[in-house]
Amino acid sequence: MSNKTILITGGAGFIGSNFVPYFCAKYPNYKIINLDKLTYAGNLDNLKECDNMPNYSFVQGDICDRSLIEKLFQENDIKGVIHFAAESHVDNSIKNPGAFITTNINGTFTLLDVAFRYWMDGPNKVKQGYEDCRFHHISTDEVYGALGKEGYFTETTPYAPNSPYSAAKASSDFLVRAYHHTFGMNVTTSNCSNNYGPKQHNEKLIPHIIKQALSEKPLPVYGKGENVRDWLYVLDHCKAIDLIYHKGKSGETYNIGGHNERNNITIVKTICAILDEKRPRANGKKYADLIAFVQDRAGHDFRYAIDATKLETELGWHADETFDTGIIKTVEWYLK
Repeated sequence: MSNKTILITGGAGFIGSNFVPYFCAKYPNYKIINLDKLTYAGNLDNLKECDNMPNYSFVQGDICDRSLIEKLFQENDIKGVIHFAAESHVDNSIKNPGAFITTNINGTFTLLDVAFRYWMDGPNKVKQGYEDCRFHHISTDEVYGALGKEGYFTETTPYAPNSPYSAAKASSDFLVRAYHHTFGMNVTTSNCSNNYGPKQHNEKLIPHIIKQALSEKPLPVYGKGENVRDWLYVLDHCKAIDLIYHKGKSGETYNIGGHNERNNITIVKTICAILDEKRPRANGKKYADLIAFVQDRAGHDFRYAIDATKLETELGWHADETFDTGIIKTVEWYLK
């Protein structure tokens, strides 16, 4: 592996803070710069493993700040971008869509445009020494809309985003695609299903349920808990990104899914059962007694599920964790 500098955006967020230590340890010859704005969702405590890694550095800043991005490229001769930074919580996108438009669309555009001008002299004209530069964009399965009880999202499923969050992510995917088709830029995109695992912000379902349960507070479940998601253990996602970044075909999109469909009520009951065993309630009652059904989220997509066949057959990826093994690891991490 050559000595090159890679910019990772949003590396203090949930998926990024799992990816960065994994990537720094695996590629000691890469210099990794982690750019993160440190909004409420970013947490430097989640990057403690990197403190003693000589190839890691952190910069606090905003991906929308063009002069900062240009400075980082020029001063560090950046030759790769792995772009995690995004507003990602659907409930927040319902309350405050503007932040999602700014970060997810304008921020992605800024990164793409600076990279294009630094790596290329014009459409389809790569600068000498920059032939291997790649921009990898991390996206979501929510851009495809919702599924009924049957079927799966593939890379050719038409986009039909239903929330301000997924609409903003869809827009960013299209910008990445446009920079490939118009300018010949070397890009890859991955669309993943719901991630879970260590370091996730406690606004999300699994950590929220664990936290509420341990405080013996009600466990809120939207509607009747029938919404289905395909759950992907975060380290399996990190390994897939690594593979796509290094081996994926330029201009291609890869779907990453865990083949682990569960409805929300099953998730909550599974967590309760693990906690009953590992940290029983003092009063002898079951954690599941705390379940409380609440009014459903506006425009709540019924089901997402990913067909990851392309990634599995073309690049040889497979998930190491099933939901049943991953959820135990996850609960144990939060208990610690």
